[in-house]
Amino acid sequence: MPPRSEEPRRDATGSRRGSSRGTEHREPGVGGISDARAYTPRGRTIREGGGAARTGGGAEQRRTPRSSRSGDPFRPALQVLDGGRTGATRAGRRETAAGGRAGVVRTVSAKPVREPFDDDEEPAPRRRPGPRRPARQAAARRPVRKPRRPPKLADPRRRLRLGTLLVLALFTTIGIRLVFLQTVSTPAYADGGLASRLAVVELPAPRGAIYDRTGAPLAHSVEARYVFADPTLVKNPTATARLLSPLLGIPVSELADRMKPRILPGTTTPSRFVYLARGVEIAKAKQIMALDLAGVGVHRDEKREVPGGDLAANLIGFVSQDMNGLEGLEAKYDDMLEGKAGRKRYEVGQGDLAAPIPGGYSQTTPAQPGSSLELTIDRDLQFKTQRILSDGMARTRGSVGAAVVIEVGTGDVLAQASFPTYNAADPTKVNSPADREDAATSFIVDPGSIHKAITYGAALQEGVITPDTAFPVANTITKGDTTFRDTHPANGQKMSIPGMLAFSSNVGTIEIADKLGPDRLIDYQKRFGLGQPTGEGMPGEAGGRLLPADQWSDSSYGSVPIGHSVDATPLQMAAAYAAIANDGRYVQPHLIRNVIAPDGKKTPGAAPVTRSVLSPANAAALRRMLEAVTTVDGPDGRATGLAAAVPGYRVAGKTGTGLRYDNGKLQPGEVGSFIGMAPAEKPRYVVAVFVWSPGGEGGAVAAPAFREIMGFTLRHYRVPPSATDKSPKFEVFPH
Repeated sequence: MPPRSEEPRRDATGSRRGSSRGTEHREPGVGGISDARAYTPRGRTIREGGGAARTGGGAEQRRTPRSSRSGDPFRPALQVLDGGRTGATRAGRRETAAGGRAGVVRTVSAKPVREPFDDDEEPAPRRRPGPRRPARQAAARRPVRKPRRPPKLADPRRRLRLGTLLVLALFTTIGIRLVFLQTVSTPAYADGGLASRLAVVELPAPRGAIYDRTGAPLAHSVEARYVFADPTLVKNPTATARLLSPLLGIPVSELADRMKPRILPGTTTPSRFVYLARGVEIAKAKQIMALDLAGVGVHRDEKREVPGGDLAANLIGFVSQDMNGLEGLEAKYDDMLEGKAGRKRYEVGQGDLAAPIPGGYSQTTPAQPGSSLELTIDRDLQFKTQRILSDGMARTRGSVGAAVVIEVGTGDVLAQASFPTYNAADPTKVNSPADREDAATSFIVDPGSIHKAITYGAALQEGVITPDTAFPVANTITKGDTTFRDTHPANGQKMSIPGMLAFSSNVGTIEIADKLGPDRLIDYQKRFGLGQPTGEGMPGEAGGRLLPADQWSDSSYGSVPIGHSVDATPLQMAAAYAAIANDGRYVQPHLIRNVIAPDGKKTPGAAPVTRSVLSPANAAALRRMLEAVTTVDGPDGRATGLAAAVPGYRVAGKTGTGLRYDNGKLQPGEVGSFIGMAPAEKPRYVVAVFVWSPGGEGGAVAAPAFREIMGFTLRHYRVPPSATDKSPKFEVFPH
């Protein structure tokens, strides 16, 4: 047999002819000895994977590769190197017939590729060593295995639908829960922890002011600060008090005592708050804050300022440190003057900052400032009246005085002064609480001879007397067990009505009252406003007292007509004379001119009560007769009221000497008084002055004080002097 050539033969197509070992078909780009290890689908060489093998006697026998019995872990990587094609898709291996001739090429089905998930497949059993069988016979005996299908995975669409249902169910559950929380359980959850997160700040409401008739402030509130201490945080009370004392004007010992730790009464809790000072000026409060004292702080406060000090203090009154009215108009109209505090509630963060939470809960109730009062008082006239009264009272000791100025026709009280007075900004500095009382409405006296104008007015109106009436007047008259005398005896002469008024005849007045009778006299006393409070507006105003006719004793027929056994206040008597000046029409005196709302709108005060007491003719006749009191001065005697005459003006009025009772006990001394009107021909103003003095000096003070007060009032309001400086001529003892 000729030797076998190692160079493969080529057929007509240029394909290499395999040697007796077999023929291998190569893909383009794959060939040569360098890639002798061509890879099968399982990553094995042809030799290993069962390619052509040498056989004895020219017969070809397939050899089962050892590596085919188990999975090859390198197969996936080798697939990538091989272009990603598996051995199953390559050209099949061609087996040549025995003897190395080029026969018909047939493709041998490759062994199914083991996938990674086939690792659980049992490896093929190893063959026992023995004689090799021809490849054709081995291939015939080994059954062709079908490639295993990969396990069927779950349908992704089913997974998507299931997941969608689960998500929808979850969101539906959450939505139902949210609706329940927002509608059913909202209040419980919202309020559950709200209290611990809320801060409450009180918004103070300014107290209304008190103005005079011109709009000048008599009392008003200004912003201030209060200084407080937490005794549990104050490290050294004494040292702290030494620093605060010069700024607060409070003794060191008092401040140190306030800052000492103490237990709240009835508890075991230590006190955490104590006032050190109220109404501190803002500038001083800033100085205190600059000291940065442990346990000491300041906060917003309100301070009541009284610009005039004692100006109308007995009238206005004062307030407490908490801005509550305690006396005077401040107490009477406290509900109107005090504002309604507001409140702001808001959520704050935790920690030391405690700052408001932006967008958090916030509720604000605005503060409502108090309304203000506009009084009928004229500040300038009030000041002058107080000054004149106090100057006159300086000549007396332990005395009480009152002065009232009323505008005729309107009933406006233009001035209402009291003595003694006090500084309303510091009401504690008084000798006695009685010094803070308003004497014009609380000073109850026997009016004395000023009451005679009521008796003569009633007699004129009832026709008991006329302006021309005259009759003999004795020096004395006895009623019951009391004898009444005149200070200017007539000695039985015929005396005119103006003469009786000028000399203040007790005997003549009692005789006229006998003709009038007690019932009619009491009726006119009530018409003139006696026996009940005037309702001027002052708190605690005394009403006085009238003696009922059925309680009159025999002496009452003599005492009541001349102003004894009658209790009245200076204001009541001033209002009675204002009725005479107002053509016989009584007008209730009042202090409140307007109520000013916080928005500035003015509401007039309640309309005064009015009623007719005398006819205009009788009122004019009575005024003319009362002029005799300030004008009669001749050989027959001097009138009792000459000291009250106002130069340039005609004045009608009456002097009085009465008694004072305190808690039913007669007090020593006398009450001197004078009430008059001017100009007498057409009165514009009524002035009343009352002075009680233990030494009886009241009469010497009242008339001169009236003259000065009335003179200033007429000039202040620019009232022209009387048309004639001469008053009518009065004949005291007509022939």
